[in-house]
Amino acid sequence: MSEKRTVSTKSKTISGFSKMSKEEKLSWLTANFFAHSEEAAKVYASFTLGDEQLQKVFDGFSENTISNYFLPYGIAPNFVINEKPHAVPMVIEESSVVAAASSAAKFWMSRGGFSYEVHDVEKLGQLHFFWRDSPELLKSYFDSFLKKELTEHLSPFTANMRKRGGGVRSIELLDKTTELDGLFQLLLRADTCDSMGANFINTLLEECLRKLKEVFFTHESLKDGAQPDFLMAILSNYTPDCLVTASVGCEIKDLKGVSESLTPQEFAKRFFRAVEIARLDKYRAVTHNKGIFNGIDAVVLSTANDFRAIEACGHAYASRDGSYRSLTQCSIENGQFKFWLEIPLALGTVGGLTGLHPLAGKSLELLGNPSAKELMGIAACTGLAQNFAAIRSLITTGIQYGHMKMHLDNILNHLNASESEAKMAAAHFENKAISFNAVRSFLEEVRCGKSD
Repeated sequence: MSEKRTVSTKSKTISGFSKMSKEEKLSWLTANFFAHSEEAAKVYASFTLGDEQLQKVFDGFSENTISNYFLPYGIAPNFVINEKPHAVPMVIEESSVVAAASSAAKFWMSRGGFSYEVHDVEKLGQLHFFWRDSPELLKSYFDSFLKKELTEHLSPFTANMRKRGGGVRSIELLDKTTELDGLFQLLLRADTCDSMGANFINTLLEECLRKLKEVFFTHESLKDGAQPDFLMAILSNYTPDCLVTASVGCEIKDLKGVSESLTPQEFAKRFFRAVEIARLDKYRAVTHNKGIFNGIDAVVLSTANDFRAIEACGHAYASRDGSYRSLTQCSIENGQFKFWLEIPLALGTVGGLTGLHPLAGKSLELLGNPSAKELMGIAACTGLAQNFAAIRSLITTGIQYGHMKMHLDNILNHLNASESEAKMAAAHFENKAISFNAVRSFLEEVRCGKSD
């Protein structure tokens, strides 16, 4: 029977938590929310870094930090991307993902490798406001002087970015009144070069907001007229023009060796059908695209980019025609097999955590210190490799065969298997189906002396 907690509900609320030291935060938390406070405190403390200075850097990444949460950092070797060899860093906790990406990379290595093309790197920001007067009047203001005022005002803030080849591409006024009464939008398009650009774009938008308020308050033709109701200014994580295409392809006959049970022609046909189902059926498409992000997110995390923004944008892009579809496509024409991924990826290689997290820096160095465009290509190719490996498993041995082989170690660790028991289990399940119950039963027999 578990120990009964005696902590009152009132003691589980607190003011001034953020001002406490880390030790005080941990003490309060474990005392009020854990049945075994000392054991909980020990677990949290065990994940604190021994290097105090480095731990201080990690604590600064977020707020109210009390410990660290570690994820495995793996390597997928044998990638050939745009004719360059790469060992790709992948941060992910899911079994078989790194192995699957590595397997796909090795398969395509002798068939030309992966290629990518970056179509554009344009990113967007929006300023939302309401205007109750004539839309034509507002448009005339914008065209005659507001756009010029904004462009000149932003010039000092974009100077450094312009030196690197980026900056503001355009500022547009969009009439959204048919969607919501009185709504207008200032749309800012920007190229942020090797930076992810969130802070840059948000700064520009807030400067636009400040300038517009100033102009409407002081300009002779505006100050006594209708005033806009400014609501909010923020970048958009939907960047459909920050786009990259990754692809692989070969003659169908060169698919020999991809499957022990299927001919190259049979494999190509089954693979094509599997992708088509993901193009047509949203239930399959969601799982299909999740597998793509297994690869992409792992690279994004390893370089300290924003995987949440990447996923949100990717899923929106998958729905751009009104139906949620696969992000990959496949074709079989004139004896040629081609498989490709088209996806928006707003990534950066400078600024933010990419310059603060030590392993993010090493990831970028490992990849040859890529530009943002090159990182887009590497991440997209890793997602494509992951998707290829997943579909190959699905249409041949089934997804659980390889996944559970990789998962065996986790099951054995969960069941506290010794080193000798783990070796016996690996041999026993070499050609057998793996499940938690099967492994547990096997260990029980071993421990009772009944196993071979």
